[in-house]
Amino acid sequence: MSSLRYRLQGRKKFKAYLANRKSTSKMQAERGGFTVIEIMIVMVIIVIAATMVIPMMGSSASMQLRSAANIIAADLEYAKSMAISRQKIYAVIFNESTESYQIEDPNGIINHPVKKGFQYIVNFSNDSRLNMVDIFDTDFDGTNEIKFDYLGSPYNGNDTNLNNGLITLRARDMSTTITIEPVTGFITISD
Repeated sequence: MSSLRYRLQGRKKFKAYLANRKSTSKMQAERGGFTVIEIMIVMVIIVIAATMVIPMMGSSASMQLRSAANIIAADLEYAKSMAISRQKIYAVIFNESTESYQIEDPNGIINHPVKKGFQYIVNFSNDSRLNMVDIFDTDFDGTNEIKFDYLGSPYNGNDTNLNNGLITLRARDMSTTITIEPVTGFITISD
């Protein structure tokens, strides 16, 4: 009987020993820090992420510049197509000091076809997607206005045939030029 009692007490002590050992290892794991390997892995991930983000930050100006050039080219094409389809003169008037332009017909500024209730005025300085872009120079034979007639032919702000149509955009140290060809009104974008 006594041997059975010692066995039971031995088992109880062994179970208590195991329970104490498990709780001690849990406490050690909870209080333990990171291993050198874990820290190195995290540092490598951070370095890889930084090398991907830094070039993207530098290219944001070039992306904005390209986007602004595409928007202006599309709006010039829109004014030209409206002049042809409505059989009346449409003008795109640039304002370098406010970094903006607007599309007008003989009655004034037209309504924006997508932004219902708004006039067709594009302002780069108020648009966070394009705020790095400056309308550096516009030259339509010495004016800041280009008009399209019912055939889509370009005219300068003095109502004479366009000889030279250039828009220069800048963002940081980069620039892009939009050229409008005389007679045809063909639009090209060049860096």
